Amino acid sequence: MSLPDLIEIVPLDKPVHAEMTVPGSKSITNRALILAALAEGEVTLEGALWSEDTQIMVDCLQELGFMVDVKADPDEVCNRTITVYGKGGAVPSGGTEGQPLELFVGNAGTAARFLAAFVCLGKGVYRLDGVPRMHERPQAGLFTALRELGYQVDSANDNLPALIHGGGLRPGAACRVSIGESSQFASALILCGKHNQWTVQVTGDNAEESPYVTMTAEMAGAFPQTGTFHVDPDASSASYIWGADWLLSRSGSGTSGSRIAPAVEKWFHEAWQIDAQFARYVGKFPVRLSRVRDLGDSIMTAIVLAPFVPHSTKFEDLTRLRAQECERVAALRTELTRCGARVVEEGDTLTVYPSTLHGAEIETYNDHRMAMCFAILGLKVPGIRIKNPGCVKKTFPNFFQKLAAPPPRGLGAAILDAKTGRKLGNDKLFAV
Repeated sequence: MSLPDLIEIVPLDKPVHAEMTVPGSKSITNRALILAALAEGEVTLEGALWSEDTQIMVDCLQELGFMVDVKADPDEVCNRTITVYGKGGAVPSGGTEGQPLELFVGNAGTAARFLAAFVCLGKGVYRLDGVPRMHERPQAGLFTALRELGYQVDSANDNLPALIHGGGLRPGAACRVSIGESSQFASALILCGKHNQWTVQVTGDNAEESPYVTMTAEMAGAFPQTGTFHVDPDASSASYIWGADWLLSRSGSGTSGSRIAPAVEKWFHEAWQIDAQFARYVGKFPVRLSRVRDLGDSIMTAIVLAPFVPHSTKFEDLTRLRAQECERVAALRTELTRCGARVVEEGDTLTVYPSTLHGAEIETYNDHRMAMCFAILGLKVPGIRIKNPGCVKKTFPNFFQKLAAPPPRGLGAAILDAKTGRKLGNDKLFAV
């Protein structure tokens, strides 16, 4: 059974010691799936995330004609061992302009951007489409760059849905791409340009140092043509565990003395995930934190925790958050204010002041990270209710099972059906 439409998190009232496994990185998994499809032969991804976004990527690769085998991971329910049989840079042909090969990407930004570049390497016509929110998310910078490379992309407004005309390999072609709206534009071109030796000039905010572009370039350089590739746990997802540890272990409460950690023996490629730095910041909370320089998506976790910090915290460079799964800057301000926090939005910044919080019904805007951030808040603040909790299926389907599982594998939190007040069992906490 799936999660109800509205749940309530019951705050913990005693210390908890836990070590919780974290599913694989979405960013690494979806990049690895593209690179594996372009590889010379069979590549096995170990520890790959199995969630809505990565299932969409696998479904699209299979729709294109790639053979992809998926097996369960005995150590983590939301991971898989995925074997992709690469075609040496070849992409199977699409359809015709009148009957294109259809690829549905949901609200998966990585799938929308990476596949747009990927199908250019084939022949024929492909149609990319997604949910209404994906029709609003930026694509223009990528489409412009693909046209510079010599490919035809038809779209009424340079968003999805779009018809992409495959033109095959174009060795040595060159383009410029801005990452001002999304670093995924550059990542798509780097992933798919590896076999073509494309020259991709990256421009825009922090063009030379964007951590996600760096991750992509390093992955493309290190990825095997056959063999095995290990996907690290998702550092953005680990931020909820680190955040719960900080929130619950603080002195002066019934949960002080808690010790909660992600069960990560080692980060194989720590530098690839900017959010692996989250644990370093959450214990100290500087007066300024940047979405560009300091943290990636885990800055949302820090923003939700900030009312408990003894000084105001200014979160900067948040522009990209506005064009993701929801308008995250406005959403964070609105929902934190609903809980009693003082939050000021100016330009691309949010300043959060020390505040006494109370319970509220949280709108998640169908955004997985909104649901998970405020669920962590509910471990401390009575009366936090989460609307549409099932949206966590995008990256962390068993998130609420982790919160409710008994220590040391979980936190032992009670999660209620907010409409009936009944405690939800494990079978009703998985997001499908």
